[in-house]
This record gives sequence, structure tokens and C-alpha cells, in this order.
Amino acid sequence: MRFLAYFILIYLSLIFILYLFQRQFIYFPSTIQALPEEYGVPEMEVVELKTDDGLSLKAWYHPAKENQPTMVYFHGNAGHIGSRAIVVSPFLKKGYGVLLVTYRGYSGNPGTPTEEGLYKDGRAALNFLKNEKCIVLYGNSIGAAVAVQMATEFKVQAIILQSPFTSLPDIAWYHYPLLGFKGLLKDQYQTIEKVDQLTPPTLVIYGEDDQINPPKFSRRLYQALPDPKKILAVPRRGHNDLFVPEQIIYYITKYINCS
Repeated sequence: MRFLAYFILIYLSLIFILYLFQRQFIYFPSTIQALPEEYGVPEMEVVELKTDDGLSLKAWYHPAKENQPTMVYFHGNAGHIGSRAIVVSPFLKKGYGVLLVTYRGYSGNPGTPTEEGLYKDGRAALNFLKNEKCIVLYGNSIGAAVAVQMATEFKVQAIILQSPFTSLPDIAWYHYPLLGFKGLLKDQYQTIEKVDQLTPPTLVIYGEDDQINPPKFSRRLYQALPDPKKILAVPRRGHNDLFVPEQIIYYITKYINCS
């Protein structure tokens, strides 16, 4: 009985610690204040996005050529804005406009990341582009959840979801089933409950070897999406080495006419 009591005490203490510090296990921001020219995209400029809760966030922007879309890129839960330059570079070369967004608490931006905070940052990005008529949302991992939320609030022409998940509790339960952490998460990102509201064509991309966000969650989200939709499973790729710009450009060219 004494052993059982100690076990229960340790177990509850661990859950309590995880509850208190859970966002440190979700968000891994780098505070590096990168510049576009340092990461191979000197054509981009640093711009400021104003959130409705009073933050001024740095982002990188380059306008689109005539009759080309503007892509809004929402990155995942780790790193800084400069490490995403390689992702958007092919779209810049194609003549697309790009707004490369980084969140509160990332890349030297003020604030602390939370689910509602990231949505506020996404709204600031879309409001910055309020005069643009041909917008593509591209979200990676937790950024895919932000992209879906923005697509329920703003008119866009297409959505790209890379390594999307159904909800954050699903991911937490998959990785930590013995901790009972699923119901204790402050940030839920219940993306699967929102996708039935989407009307633009949507492309879902996932790596078949993804160990962080298992493919089953991306496939489940895809099944919940309304048409028109496409899915691309990339063999021998995981969560952090998935890079298929040619397929994305093909999809955008096929489904979007910005003229």
C-alpha cells in the first residue's frame, strides 16, 4: 500500500508539473532576429503586423507579380522566421507574393505563444493583406491549424495543409497516453471540428514516415474536409524533411486563376 501511495503521489505530481508547464512542451520559439538577406531572400522586406491585442510583430513580405497569388505561410511550433526562407524561396522565384509570418514570442517578437495568440497573429497577417484578392494559405503542422482557422474567417482562394493534425489532444494522447494529459490541455487546436466550414480547394500533404504527427491524423483530417480536396502522401519523408514545392505550385496553377 505504501508503494502504491508513493506511485500515485509521483504520478499526480508529474501530471501537475506538466499541466503548469505544458506550453513549454508545445511551443519551442527561437528568439533569433533574422533578416531576409541573411537567409537568401533579399527581395523580401521586414514589415510590421498589428494584432488586435496591441502587439507589433515582425514578418517578411514580397508582393506578387501581376496575376499571381500571394501566399501566407504559417510555420510550425519551433524555430524562427529565417529557417523558413528555404521553404518560400521557390514561390518567390515563381513570381508569387509571400507573407512569411512568425508568431508572438518567436524571432524576437513580443508576447508569449498560445492558441488564441497565434490566431490573433494570423488575423493580423490577413488584415495586412486586406487589399489582396488572390490569397493562398499555407500552414505547416501547428501552422496548418492556424491556416484552417483563418480560412473560416477570411476569403482565400486555396489552402495548403502540410502535416496537419486533427487536434492537439489527439497528438498529446498519442505521445503520452499514460499521463492522461488529453483533457488537461489549455490549447486545443480542434482543427477537425472546423474543416467542414471550408470552401476553397484544399491540398493535404504528409510524410509517410512522420513520427511527430502520425499520418493517420493527416488522413483523418483529409477525410473530414469537404470537396474540392487533394491529398499527397510523400514516401520516405517525415515531419521535418518534407519539402515538395513543385507539387504545390502545380496544385495552385491548376486550381487558381488570379487574373
